[in-house]
Amino acid sequence: MELGRGFSFVARQKRITLEGDHFYVDLVFYNAILKCYVLIDLKVGKLTHQDIGQMQMYVNFYDRELRQADDNPTVGIILCEDKKEAVVKYTLSRENKQIFASKYKLYLPTEKELLDEMKRGEPLIERQSKMGKNI
Repeated sequence: MELGRGFSFVARQKRITLEGDHFYVDLVFYNAILKCYVLIDLKVGKLTHQDIGQMQMYVNFYDRELRQADDNPTVGIILCEDKKEAVVKYTLSRENKQIFASKYKLYLPTEKELLDEMKRGEPLIERQSKMGKNI
């Protein structure tokens, strides 16, 4: 319910085996409204180009092997402690619409931090649309 409407939990640590090598997607969901798989990888530390390549492999696998004809393309989300915009920009193609990387915090912000964020002068709708754009 915290992810939003339409999400169904599919698996945790979902194993993908390719030519004898095992890979594990941290979280797999299916969104019935969007009609697509949503893969989430949780990374401790700074995001690397290897992390992005790994997610690209997971997305490609789901799109080629598990996606049904009437499903939309799989979405991959990488949540990490820190990321450099340049690493994301140059690892993903300009046409990317499937993989997103975002920082997470290890704690909830204080009330003051939330108020400061709201006072930055940018309307919430603009901030949300920027958050949703391809990175």
